[in-house]
Amino acid sequence: MRVTLERSHLLKSLNHVHRVVERRNTIPILSNVLLKAEGATLDMKATDLDLEITEATAAMVEQAGSTTVPAHLLYDIVRKLSDGSEVLLSTDADGATMTVASGRSKFSLQCLPESDFPDLTAGAFSHTFRLPATQLKMLIDRTQFAISTEETRYYLNGIFVHTIESEGALKLRAVATDGHRLARADVDAPSGSEGMPGIIIPRKTVGELQKLVDNPDITVTAEVSDAKIRFTIGGIVLTSKLIDGTFPDYQRVIPTGNDKELTVDCQTFAQAVDRVSTISSERGRAVKLAIADGQLTLTVNNPDSGSATEELAVGYDREPLEIGFNAKYLLDITNQLSGSDAVFMLADPGSPTLVRDTAGDDALYVLMPMRV
Repeated sequence: MRVTLERSHLLKSLNHVHRVVERRNTIPILSNVLLKAEGATLDMKATDLDLEITEATAAMVEQAGSTTVPAHLLYDIVRKLSDGSEVLLSTDADGATMTVASGRSKFSLQCLPESDFPDLTAGAFSHTFRLPATQLKMLIDRTQFAISTEETRYYLNGIFVHTIESEGALKLRAVATDGHRLARADVDAPSGSEGMPGIIIPRKTVGELQKLVDNPDITVTAEVSDAKIRFTIGGIVLTSKLIDGTFPDYQRVIPTGNDKELTVDCQTFAQAVDRVSTISSERGRAVKLAIADGQLTLTVNNPDSGSATEELAVGYDREPLEIGFNAKYLLDITNQLSGSDAVFMLADPGSPTLVRDTAGDDALYVLMPMRV
């Protein structure tokens, strides 16, 4: 194999694929990236056996061929090469080493044969649909913070994506919950998604996807089966196994009878919560909201360090109410809201609270209270 390409193009593609590779691997080949030069492109592929990413980069191929080299090492080398330079990748006759040459720099890397590299065979996909990158990004951004990190409840370690009839229209819906808070976001269901199976996209896949959908002009193609999902984003193809589990009936925890409406200015409220929570303990993080006649008092008490209070003018005209929340969870939710105001629908100190955006965004949040 002998191929020359621009450092910036090589770095951009390596940046996308090397992140999939775990730093520690018991199987040596999983530390490597597969490089395949043919035609006028260099194809790169990396996998951790659950997630696979491939990307094609324009290149000048003098001699077609393929090999695998350590992914993080190659990325670090290319990252440190000078801007605007060209990089020559070439393997020796027996394919045991690959030379990376640029300007006066020259590196020699150990190779492993391409035949050892695993292939995450996708199988047949039952549903295919296309949606703008902005919509996919919205679904992920609005929900991913609520994904559970608790490994025992593995079926909560991802975003549940499914189609559902809502207010007379078919929606593509993303839901995530960790048992303390729940995030739900909708977009109009794209053509081809009707009747697709409900799927749980793993947390790592969600994180990679979030970084890849940063170009608002791109349309993403999604292909779904019961066990796998594949996204095509420009020249990048990301294939992932799905979480094999049943997502709980989230509809049951979304309150419908909450009749006490509290409207707060999102930014002012978030800053106040952030200030008073400075004094809270790492373990507790509870902030008390005392609401009465257009006024909200935030209070944090920490027996070890002291207390903090702050008052805000709010929109509220029901009977007084005191309720406690985890400060971090409150901030996580307010960070997702795109409107200037947040609307809290409350019931009582022991019941879940519903939080909505005033921007008309198709997203809602549920937050469990804390005892304070």
